[in-house]
Amino acid sequence: MASKHLSRAEALACPGCRHGCHVMLYCDTKTLLFGSIPIRHIILMQMRFDGLLGFPGGFVNPSEESLEAGLTRELSEELGVALPILEEDHVDSCYAPPSSSSSSSPSVITHFYAKKMEEVQIRELERAAVTTATDHGQEVLGMVRVPLYTMEDGGGLAPFLSHSFVCNARSQLADTLLRLHLIAPEELQKAVACSLTIQARAAEELRAALESAEERRMLL
Repeated sequence: MASKHLSRAEALACPGCRHGCHVMLYCDTKTLLFGSIPIRHIILMQMRFDGLLGFPGGFVNPSEESLEAGLTRELSEELGVALPILEEDHVDSCYAPPSSSSSSSPSVITHFYAKKMEEVQIRELERAAVTTATDHGQEVLGMVRVPLYTMEDGGGLAPFLSHSFVCNARSQLADTLLRLHLIAPEELQKAVACSLTIQARAAEELRAALESAEERRMLL
């Protein structure tokens, strides 16, 4: 059930489910990193209160408001901007991976949206997220941009994908990048493969750091 994709109507007809709505806000850009590396697209995500990367949004109760109205409300709290989300922005609905904290929790259906904006709008939104959003510094620790480029030293998308994402946000990002043709499939595949190597190396470094810390503790 965790990987089952649903139409919007099918999702709304599921009894006893919770509904989480999130959106990928993005724009095209001609900006160059260090004057030479094309950034191509600005895609916004956020560092959440739990230390995980995710997209702006939250839980919505369809019996009280539409999915889009609820998502618009969440964006106002998290970004400080009343940004209307429309049904036509809907990309996908699917069951979220089951929570490991409680097997008896209601099933969660995630509804994902993508909204293209102008670069000036994205920049204004970033400023508002810091200066006027009520959730800044609490539920949202800060907005981040997804680096779609790959640098000569391997920096860029691969290290970004190696971070920890909430729920199915990482797959939502990858799927939507391909769906909207924001990245070539072979480029994404290479970045994913590199991210797995980065994760394995990071795990080894963390184990070594813990062992070193324990050795120092024993000497005290």
